[in-house]
Amino acid sequence: MTAVADRSLGPDLDLVDTISADTDVLVIGLVSGDDGPTIATLEDEFVDHILAPDVRAALQEQLRAVGAKGKAEELTRIPAPAGLGVKSVLAVGLGAADKIDAEQIRRSAGVAGRALTGVGLAVTTLSGLEGGIGPTAEGFFLGAYSFTAFKSENAEGKPDEQPVRKVQLLVGDPSVSYRKGFNHDWVVAESIATARELVNTPPSHLYPAEFAARAKALAEGAGLQVEVLDEQALAEGGYGGVLGVGKGSSRQPRLVRLTYSGGPKKIALIGKGITFDTGGISIKPAANMENMTSDMAGAAAVIAATVAAAKLELPVTVIATVPMAENMPSATAQRPGDVLTQYGGKTVEVLNTDAEGRLILADAIVRASEDDPEYLIDVATLTGAQMVALGTRTPGVMGTDDFRDRVARLSRLAGENGWAMPLPAELRADLNSKVADLANVASHRWGGMLSAGIFLKEFVPEGVQWAHLDVAGPAYNTGGPFGYIGKGGTGVPVRTLVSVIEDIAHEDRSDAAE
Repeated sequence: MTAVADRSLGPDLDLVDTISADTDVLVIGLVSGDDGPTIATLEDEFVDHILAPDVRAALQEQLRAVGAKGKAEELTRIPAPAGLGVKSVLAVGLGAADKIDAEQIRRSAGVAGRALTGVGLAVTTLSGLEGGIGPTAEGFFLGAYSFTAFKSENAEGKPDEQPVRKVQLLVGDPSVSYRKGFNHDWVVAESIATARELVNTPPSHLYPAEFAARAKALAEGAGLQVEVLDEQALAEGGYGGVLGVGKGSSRQPRLVRLTYSGGPKKIALIGKGITFDTGGISIKPAANMENMTSDMAGAAAVIAATVAAAKLELPVTVIATVPMAENMPSATAQRPGDVLTQYGGKTVEVLNTDAEGRLILADAIVRASEDDPEYLIDVATLTGAQMVALGTRTPGVMGTDDFRDRVARLSRLAGENGWAMPLPAELRADLNSKVADLANVASHRWGGMLSAGIFLKEFVPEGVQWAHLDVAGPAYNTGGPFGYIGKGGTGVPVRTLVSVIEDIAHEDRSDAAE
């Protein structure tokens, strides 16, 4: 196996100030209104001249004639009016003018990106909306993403079924003044696509050792320091949680440490890396078990976000601790009733082997805490209860009150919808064990997402600002595509993690200024 697939994860993107002669499709925004849809007004007058008044009027009349409404993410494709210099125009709905924000632009661009199959070159004016350059770039890149690593040449589809190859964003001045922000959002989009690629890789090809190798290659490519612990090093180090979960598989566990040293403040990131989860001896039902290929999505997001921090040269230190294991039933698998000694010495009675993510995260949290971070964030597809409580698109955010609320707020601003959840003190008693320091599950099913967070809290040292993100539903889309999200891995919560790291980096600069 190669460590990293050598293929593009999205279309080529660039900034331009004119429509080139070989453009296939012009993508424009359409706003809904009481008097019918109107073409979105662009902030940059230089871009706005692309749609001269007569061309704008002709386009608007044609779009209304074919029934376009401008509703959010609605698509309408028509032949281009004479003189525009393109073959066709794709109008994507933005909704009401007062509802257009960065996330709506991102989603509309994503819908357009998904629709442009078979297109060689598309040009868009969405970048001319206020604050539209970054969201447009992200939306098109992620909307056009598709996982084709295991498609044979004969099965990859006809040329008219392939994703758009190149997208040009119209701006007034494609120079340095725009390019810095554009490059930033491209890095973020690539990082999200990288996380998707890891999540979508099947467990036959992404097992702990291979996952570790890919993480190492990605990290070293960005100049990060890398440490990989194999099963022998894990045993010598006393990582009982990782070893206990992984002992049922012939493919042995790993723990990967990535370090980006960019500044004085330390942020610890931890991601659950279960490359496949059968549930172990407490085996899952067969129906939909194939979706458990996504149980390493937290690890994928943490790796991608750490690499993004390095590429963006953020002035903070980020240390990722990523435990990786495969949870399988076998003659060597841990049993319900076993007791594990976690890294650091705390003992846990395993009542349910399908509550394995918290066991490997506990080891990683204690190890990460030895680096004395000021902030600690763990990310995991941890509980089905997250989806019961919040649905499939809303991550649950738990942790120390102030930092939890800060992370949830930044997640919503980033378009990933994190929602703060409590860790009720009365639920702690439900994790008591008769034979160990605590049990890995409660004796009842109530508040399962919160109980998992309370379990992890037992391993977080006092004084550390901590957030736990449960992304069981949001990290993997089993339904139909929407916005810039296709089926499979979504890359959630990479954008949240990058936003939080940047927010802490900004806080660090503010402190220095004072």
